[in-house]
Amino acid sequence: MLIERTSREVIIRLPASVEATGLQRLIDYLTYKEATSNSKATQLQVDELAASVKKGWWKKNKKRFIK
Repeated sequence: MLIERTSREVIIRLPASVEATGLQRLIDYLTYKEATSNSKATQLQVDELAASVKKGWWKKNKKRFIK
């Protein structure tokens, strides 16, 4: 593995033999970190938003699971 830092980015080079599933999980985590890096939200606000989204999803999809 080789890690190189330039003035604009960090470049990580891995051998082609690296497992794709683990690599995808790492990429997903890094994407999340990049997307939330400027967030001012508190953990409480994030938890409330997640609960609201889950509640709305369940309301919309409940019929698909419970008959």
